[in-house]
Amino acid sequence: MSLSIAMKTAASGLIAAQTGLRTVSDNIANVNTTGYVRKTVDQQPLVVGGMGMGVEITGINRVTDQYLQGASMTATSDSAKWGSMSQYLDNAQGLFGDPSGDSFFFTRLDNIWSSFSAAGNDPSSSLMRGQALSSVQDFVNEAQRINTQITSLGDTVDAQAQTDITNANDLLKQINSLNSDISRARLSRGDSSGSENIQSSLVDQLSKLLSIQVTPRENGGVTVRTEEGFQLAGDQAATLSYNRTDATKAFIAIEPSGGVGSPQPIAASSGQVRALMDLRDKNLPGLADQLGEFMNEAANRINAVHNASTAVPAPTSLTGRDTGLDLPTAIAHFTGKSTVAVVDNTGVVQQTVAIDFDAHTMSVNGGAGTGFADASFLTDLNNALGGTATASFSGGALTLAATGTNGVAIDEGTSMKAGRAFSHFFGLNDLVRSTGGPTNYDTGMTASDANGYTPGDTIAFRLALANGKPVFDVSVPVPAAPSDMQGLVDALNATGTGVGQYGQFSLNANGKLAFKATTSYDITLSVTADHTQRGIGGPSISKLFGLSTFERTSRASRLQVDPTLTGDPTKLALAQLDLTATPPASSIRPGDGRGGASMSQAGDVLTSFDAAGTLGSVTMSLSRYASEFGGAVGRTAQAADTSSKSATSVANEATSRRQATEGVNIDEELVRLTTYQQAFNASARMITAAKDMFDVLTNMI
Repeated sequence: MSLSIAMKTAASGLIAAQTGLRTVSDNIANVNTTGYVRKTVDQQPLVVGGMGMGVEITGINRVTDQYLQGASMTATSDSAKWGSMSQYLDNAQGLFGDPSGDSFFFTRLDNIWSSFSAAGNDPSSSLMRGQALSSVQDFVNEAQRINTQITSLGDTVDAQAQTDITNANDLLKQINSLNSDISRARLSRGDSSGSENIQSSLVDQLSKLLSIQVTPRENGGVTVRTEEGFQLAGDQAATLSYNRTDATKAFIAIEPSGGVGSPQPIAASSGQVRALMDLRDKNLPGLADQLGEFMNEAANRINAVHNASTAVPAPTSLTGRDTGLDLPTAIAHFTGKSTVAVVDNTGVVQQTVAIDFDAHTMSVNGGAGTGFADASFLTDLNNALGGTATASFSGGALTLAATGTNGVAIDEGTSMKAGRAFSHFFGLNDLVRSTGGPTNYDTGMTASDANGYTPGDTIAFRLALANGKPVFDVSVPVPAAPSDMQGLVDALNATGTGVGQYGQFSLNANGKLAFKATTSYDITLSVTADHTQRGIGGPSISKLFGLSTFERTSRASRLQVDPTLTGDPTKLALAQLDLTATPPASSIRPGDGRGGASMSQAGDVLTSFDAAGTLGSVTMSLSRYASEFGGAVGRTAQAADTSSKSATSVANEATSRRQATEGVNIDEELVRLTTYQQAFNASARMITAAKDMFDVLTNMI
């Protein structure tokens, strides 16, 4: 009986040594296999009835370190995030051109000032006029190109994020499926390391896309969870969805199992998808918004000078832009004085109407002032013009048209509303015009002005966290009463039926409506739908005040040089109206280049810029802002590149340490190989000795 026990004991040792040899050979064979984790054999004494009966294999395990694995996945997620961020921001920076070259976008602004200086010095030169207009056209066209490319980049990252979520779902299915294979192998005490290695590789791929938490399961395999702890894989694979609209931020959600329930938004603070969503919702729109803010103020400065100037001879009519307002509201709250002059084709004044907005009077040809009202401004102005010209208002735009061969010129004087003079506010002589809606959201409206919107029409908002997770959706109807702007603002700010729980809308001194979060955490607001309309065919609330991301980020693409001027450069306003000249002396004279000279200095005028992109609300010259903007674009791309290199370095170090633990060491494996060989030989000799003793006993019998 003891010989049988010896035989079985030696056989168990032989099997254990053979398993160890097979494990070592597998390790050595995969020494250069990426993602392979070395294996070890777990064995323990076999005890039966308190007596040692050899050895048994309890399992073949991979040599892993959960801490190093977690650190490696975290570092990989950060590296993937900043790698994608750096790549796309570098592409965005490249759209503006080489800062050291002539093609740099912001140098085109300097070309405008120098070309208008040259045109002002020689206003009779059609060539100089054409070059001045070309410099503006080139500046506007380049801004349109850049803005279009930024939008295209946004579409690209959006599509890539969708693809990444699809890939993540495939990875989750495979990870979850391998759990079953690993569990079955563990229960049968088989070698599950092959499946575990594949699963580990899939988890590493998933960590590049999303920040995840991974914990081992008691019966083998892993459980994958989100940052908040929602299960993605383990007992079953979750299905992720990429949710976004053109108007709202993107977020990732777990779709309900069996289609019952609502999607569960999840956080993803790192990984490639996080970078793509940040680029789509923050970085690229911020860049487009900043470009729009810069172009809007550049157009403002150019138009301010052009409206204060006149062509020679004066144009027969001046047609303004769509202000989005009714005339009484547009006229209200002007201060100072402005003069409308009707001149003949030689520049001699035929009629002047001096408008005193402070006193609310109109003075004809220097005579006594006659009162006017905002509600009857158009009628009062036509009466004052006395048939020499007519004023009309349609579609939110004011038009002044002289009769016969006369022309119209305006002296802006001291008039001012929302930072713009009379002609400039209405855009009567704009050089750069907007198509498809306003680019300047300083409406000049006050809290007491009628809001002009139809009661019951609705505007819908979504409040979301910085990572895009929705917090609150609300649809706000325009109140029937009070019907002024304060009533509208109060309705928007109402708690429960408005956004008051998370922030406040306010109307500033220039009539700009803006939202500011009041929460201790970062909240963003998006306009999901806007069914409001000011008057008949007027702009919506989001269009008039620039509340939606689309409105603000598309501004640079909506600007163009007035086609009338590009078709006839002689209509470029380079002269200025001289009201000190007494007829028959001309008030508009050929050779007058004061308008061109003023344009050459427009870049140095202090201008207020709204917060946009990486720059906050500032007051500085246009030229200085161009310098700051150009530098900010470069700094942002450089910062992302630095973060990418740093994150990659950390990821490489974490991976290196993980591989040092999990990887195959040839020297160690050779030692184990020798050990198992000796154990195998010893067990084999034990079996041979037992066999010989059996033979002796058999022969004796």
